Amino acid sequence: MNLHDGAIEAQDEVLFDVINGFGVITLNRPKALNAITHRMVRAMWRQLKAWVDDPAVRAVWIEGAGEKAFCAGGDVRALYESRLNNLDEHQAFFVDEYRLDYLIHRYPKPYIALLDGIVMGGGMGVAQGAALRIVTDRTRLAMPETGIGLFPDVGASWFLGHLAPTLARYLGLSGATVTAADALYCGLADVWLEGDAPARLREMLSQFDWNGNNTTNSTETRSAGHHLAGAADVLASLRAAILPMGRTWADAAPLAGVRATLDRHFSAIDVPGVVASLEADAQTPWAAETLGLLAQRSPLSLCVTDRQLQRGRRLDLADAFRMELVLGYHAFATGDFVEGVRALLIDKDKQPRWRFATLADVPVAQVEAFFLSPWAQGEHPLNALGGD
Repeated sequence: MNLHDGAIEAQDEVLFDVINGFGVITLNRPKALNAITHRMVRAMWRQLKAWVDDPAVRAVWIEGAGEKAFCAGGDVRALYESRLNNLDEHQAFFVDEYRLDYLIHRYPKPYIALLDGIVMGGGMGVAQGAALRIVTDRTRLAMPETGIGLFPDVGASWFLGHLAPTLARYLGLSGATVTAADALYCGLADVWLEGDAPARLREMLSQFDWNGNNTTNSTETRSAGHHLAGAADVLASLRAAILPMGRTWADAAPLAGVRATLDRHFSAIDVPGVVASLEADAQTPWAAETLGLLAQRSPLSLCVTDRQLQRGRRLDLADAFRMELVLGYHAFATGDFVEGVRALLIDKDKQPRWRFATLADVPVAQVEAFFLSPWAQGEHPLNALGGD
């Protein structure tokens, strides 16, 4: 494919283009809320690797097609069918997905994500490594994996691990959906573009002046003389042009209003402690709502996720992905994933029969077993991650 011939055919699941120095990625499955398939993962990996050495590409821009979603996650149905038919496609998918997500976090050129609409699961994976994470009035962001018997993956051990611990636990365990204000408040976004600002941003970038004449602050945008030099200078110029278009702090984030309550409940020693604390406060609407969310989640997944978040805070990025691949192996082999997807997406009865019916039923040994690698030392599929 010639990168300079414009976007590839519209029926493709992910589109690539080069426009005015930007390598543009468009997730192109709007009817499926731009859910990421294995084919998309492999295509994005190849294109991003090619753009590293392409002098025509100064920065990368990623967005989703349509008005509903940036990306609602991975193609869960395909993963379900792979596991149900005893195939290994789901394992290959996660290996490639995590390699892609790691590449984005460590990408040598500025990578900008427009998180317009729904952003969940795998969508967070291709977003949270961005140098600029842009949210909009339509942003609905979540890591809801515990509801289908999984755990927050795609690097969440690391990016949730860098939030305040109580916020990380709340988001990771409950799978609560947050809007732009809370995304900024938690630290999962960098700027909120309101109203028609996203459209104005696209127009501005299509005419972006790479000589640094995009704002009145010439000293900030010309840090390497008249022409921008390295990636740091390019990013500084982009930040100077984009950040003034929106808000970088939300004055009235909903979570800020309940933060003291959230901190009290989600600082309990373990998940049963969190639930007990919430139950004692169940007369308040926020506690009752949060209890309702936790009641819908897999008890095993809740306990695994809590341990994952504790461990993730101490890991570097590559080790976080390696840990998540181990957790994923066990979630598919002996966890609640198949049942969770059946109840939520296949039969849609929303009555999952979890492996352990209550938190009290979950053995500590079962949780610990999720962290034991099924691969011999040196044979982990992501063993080389971080080595280049």
